[in-house]
Parts: sequence; structure tokens; C-alpha cells
Amino acid sequence: MKALLVALLLAGNADEEVLNRFNDPFEAVSSDIADCPEPRGPRITAAEARVQAHARAERGTTCWLKGQCSEPNAFRYDAGIAVALRERLQGAAALKPSSLWLTVQGRVVYFEGCVERQEQAAELEALARGLPDVQQALALVRVGRHGALPYRRLN
Repeated sequence: MKALLVALLLAGNADEEVLNRFNDPFEAVSSDIADCPEPRGPRITAAEARVQAHARAERGTTCWLKGQCSEPNAFRYDAGIAVALRERLQGAAALKPSSLWLTVQGRVVYFEGCVERQEQAAELEALARGLPDVQQALALVRVGRHGALPYRRLN
């Protein structure tokens, strides 16, 4: 009986744990600004994953059905986009100074974190949009060291 209770409690905790449940590309690309809170990125609970599953499946195949993707699922592009974007970001002036994390989900690129200048956000978005297969790019960043965060933080 005790073992069953412990197993149920552990299972409940596992459902609440935030994980990258769809294995979306997610990584830090810079770390110049101290005290920039790490974003939650694609890490979600099991309940959030269940809610997102249908929309992700629909979004992934709609691209192909409309003739906008050569792949049968828009999420198949994400790993390649992340690799190409990492290469493009090497030495990019838009990264200096910043503390940023990159997420790619269904051909959409998200930059989350902190930048020193407002112009960096537009420059980062333009760099990402210039890549083949990128449908949209969004920089959800805090400018400077103070102010509200435009993204969900990890903790």
C-alpha cells in the first residue's frame, strides 16, 4: 500500500515537472549580461503538453497540406534551422552584449533574454528571418538590466 502511494506521489510530481517534452531546439546563445533570468523556453508540464499536442499536430501538417512545406511536418525543420542560426549568429554584432536563449518551434524562432540596446531585437529577428525555412522570428527581450520580462522565466 505504501509503495502504491509513493508511486502515485512521484507520478504526480513528474506531471508537474517542466521539461522540453517535444524536444524543441533550445539553447543559450550568449551570456554577457549578468542576472538575466533564464527563460522557461519550451519546457512545459505534462498537462501543458497534452493541451499543446493537438495544435502542434495540426500546425505541423497544415503547412504541408497547404503546399508551404516540402516536409510533412513543420517541426521537422527546427533542428536544421537551429544549426544554421547558430552559425549565422557567430560573431554577429546583434549579440553583443546580451544574454539570450534560442528556441525553434514549427519554423518559428524565439529569442528570449536580455539585450543592452533596443535595436538588437530587430537585428536578431532579421538575422533569423533571412534563413530559408524560417517562417517567423520573435525577440522577446528585456532591454537593459531592469524592467519587466516579456517571457516566462524558468524559476
